[in-house]
Amino acid sequence: HERITDREYQVLVLIAGGKTLTQIAEALNLGVATVSTYRARLLEKMGLKSTAELIRYGLEHGLAE
Repeated sequence: HERITDREYQVLVLIAGGKTLTQIAEALNLGVATVSTYRARLLEKMGLKSTAELIRYGLEHGLAE
């Protein structure tokens, strides 16, 4: 996860913590569509296929809050 931006990292940590896109948007003062874009970029950069895989990655690497 060293290749991702700081904002993408924030989104990854919140996703790994079980937050919904709406909750993440509210926490980071972003729109839901923007958070969805960050999620899509994370999937692409990390070679993952689903939100579940993002959550698993975050848990395996101790990123969940």
